[in-house]
Amino acid sequence: MAHIVVMGAGLGGMPAAYDLRKALGKSHQVTLVNASEHFQFTPSNPWVAVGWREPEQILVPIRPYVEKKGIRFVAQAVTKLEAQANRLTLANGETLSYDYLVIATGPKLAFDEIAGLGPERHTVSVCTTPHAQHAHGAYQDFLKNPGPVVIGAVQGASCFGPAYEFAMILDADLRKRRIRDRVPMTFVTSEPYIGHMGLGGVGDSKGLLESELRQRHIKWITNAKVLEAAVDGVKVAEHNERGEAVKEHELPSRYTMFIPAFKGVDPVAAVEGLTNPRGFVVVDEHQRNPKYRNVFSAGVCVAIPPVEATPVPTGAPKTGYMIESMVTAIVENIKAELEGRTPSAKATWNAICLADLGDDGVAFVALPQIPPRNVTWAKQGKWVHLAKVAFEKYFLRKMKTGTTEPIYEKYVLQALGITRLKES
Repeated sequence: MAHIVVMGAGLGGMPAAYDLRKALGKSHQVTLVNASEHFQFTPSNPWVAVGWREPEQILVPIRPYVEKKGIRFVAQAVTKLEAQANRLTLANGETLSYDYLVIATGPKLAFDEIAGLGPERHTVSVCTTPHAQHAHGAYQDFLKNPGPVVIGAVQGASCFGPAYEFAMILDADLRKRRIRDRVPMTFVTSEPYIGHMGLGGVGDSKGLLESELRQRHIKWITNAKVLEAAVDGVKVAEHNERGEAVKEHELPSRYTMFIPAFKGVDPVAAVEGLTNPRGFVVVDEHQRNPKYRNVFSAGVCVAIPPVEATPVPTGAPKTGYMIESMVTAIVENIKAELEGRTPSAKATWNAICLADLGDDGVAFVALPQIPPRNVTWAKQGKWVHLAKVAFEKYFLRKMKTGTTEPIYEKYVLQALGITRLKES
């Protein structure tokens, strides 16, 4: 009997545990390890921050649902990974040995790389549900004395969609409250242009998102490095196409939200030969680490090079559809190894995103993620907003019933009017 441990219970880890359990049958043990007792649906965090969702609506208790499927659940943070010894050390001092390890931890949020950044300092975040709860509390205080707002994504960020979403959602909420005219808004991003998204643009994403920002009276600064965040404002350096600082901006702000750069989590980043310098897990085309052949990885914690060089550093995003395809490949490859076959499954690294804009939305498809592409388009409409609301309910239901099907391919592609994405 082999013991497969899944480290992390997010958008990649929960489906991985469910799919491994079904694919491997009762002859092998599957254990899911997560620091929290709850799964959180990260894409809904911007709604939590403005009060459109209560945290309880997007949280799922993990234990009763996975144990019902025969998956052991351990609610402890991992403090040490000994890849040579095939062993994890947990926060309570216990150790957990494995035959195969699937790392799906998500990122470490690198707030410490910029002075004043983060919920512990002077900016709010929508990266986790607890962060979104904190952002909602700060928003309630802000509404008592509204003023300038700054929202964006810092240098090295690789997740730009939530920044755009939050800016537009905040705009929509302020208009509903009839106080938008009292809130000047500035969008600050490390992208070389609006709509770059860390993908080199997708279809007419530049035109679509610039139009949205103009329509909503949101100013923007691109090629930006955030130098410092203070309680009453942000200092930003704007750069030219050669990466040279050409202007410094001191932006007043009473409510500031930035997506930080990401790093690998500490116990994973500490393993020599497992990760790149930022702590992201290095994988081959089969989602397996080249040095530790029994270690696989999926999701934001995987090392993916930037799509292109930009004047201010930007990273490549890992969207839900891409993460799902990574998980599918990992499950097939572990099963193949256990059956004495050579792993051959590969993930389809395609980017598909439903971006909610509060009362509108934009859908992006990049096939493959790195250009040149076979398919590249962006479409806008209220239907995207409605599709994302429905998808939230669909995904949370699947986390309770135990998904063993490609959620994104079944739901998101149908919402986009695409029946199937071929291999690129």
